[in-house]
Amino acid sequence: MTTRRDFLKTGATLAAGAAAMSVTGLPGARAAEKRDPRVDIAPDAGMEPGPTPKTTRKGDMPYRMLGRTGEEVSLIGLGGYHIGSPDSDAEGIKLIHAALDRGVNFLDNCWDYHNGGSETRMGKALAEGGYRDKAFLMTKIDGRTSASAASQIDESLKRLQTDHIDLLQFHEILRMEDPDRIFGKGGALEAVLKAKTAGKVRYIGFTGHKDPLVHRRMLEVADSHNFHLDTLQMPINVMDAHFRSFTRQVLPIASQRGIGVIAMKTFGDHFILDRVLADKLATPIEMFHYSMTLPVSVVVTGIERMEILEQALEAARTFQPLSKTQVASLLGRTKTAADDGSTELFKTSTRFDGTAHNPDWLG
Repeated sequence: MTTRRDFLKTGATLAAGAAAMSVTGLPGARAAEKRDPRVDIAPDAGMEPGPTPKTTRKGDMPYRMLGRTGEEVSLIGLGGYHIGSPDSDAEGIKLIHAALDRGVNFLDNCWDYHNGGSETRMGKALAEGGYRDKAFLMTKIDGRTSASAASQIDESLKRLQTDHIDLLQFHEILRMEDPDRIFGKGGALEAVLKAKTAGKVRYIGFTGHKDPLVHRRMLEVADSHNFHLDTLQMPINVMDAHFRSFTRQVLPIASQRGIGVIAMKTFGDHFILDRVLADKLATPIEMFHYSMTLPVSVVVTGIERMEILEQALEAARTFQPLSKTQVASLLGRTKTAADDGSTELFKTSTRFDGTAHNPDWLG
């Protein structure tokens, strides 16, 4: 049986090869062959996830395809939690409109953010001046049962003032049993598929921030039900390559299967950014460019002030894929700071686990 200690020891061994990484941050095939076969790591987890995806520009904004959906999304996505942080609706709506006017079309949200406040605020913004037509709208639900999922979908539609959600994602897949509850009899997938048939939902995905093993479990359970997930959302940042790495253990699988990857936690709700800036390891723009270089469709980032939006737009405007040498240098600089996971509190604490603090949301 694989233990957490076994997994962490294997992760440390992989991290030691950072200097030899490719642009994707993954170890080479030779390193993969030397893995301890007793450790539960998917056979394809050591594969290269592929090059930087084809990117097109319209003005200053780069766009990429969202997996196999055929949808073109902006390389920067507007985070839903932080848009609920400004003191007034007017301030938040101004940010949403500014982002959409500048080429951002991917909007992130969730049923539980600010107790529904983020969705309500975004709904007000989208109801004005034809802005709904400019947006690829994503939200998430926490419900694991058919009844709770159906209720949350309808609440989200009402708050967002729309008749359909472009992408609905199962939120906070943090526990090994979450996939079984969602795909099991009476599980949330039943309600989501009904909503899709009714035209309320177009595409289906999932999110999580705790452990790549749980993401792999979700993909395995989906496979066992012959179900193709359109997207997955996960942490992709300059620290992740060294500790419980989604970049290494999930991104190659998603790339191989044509699943659209939504990157998040670029700055780790400021904890990663604080450490990087304090130790002068990288600039915020470099951190964005690292995530954008990987085979992801969109990088979602929290934006609660106009200057934060401008920084994200500047990262998009100036983006050119980092070279292998640049990636190796960046990962070399961040290795020591990343090794214990102390900057990735979403992995190592329950601070960001909303469904752990509110289990009734699961149904």
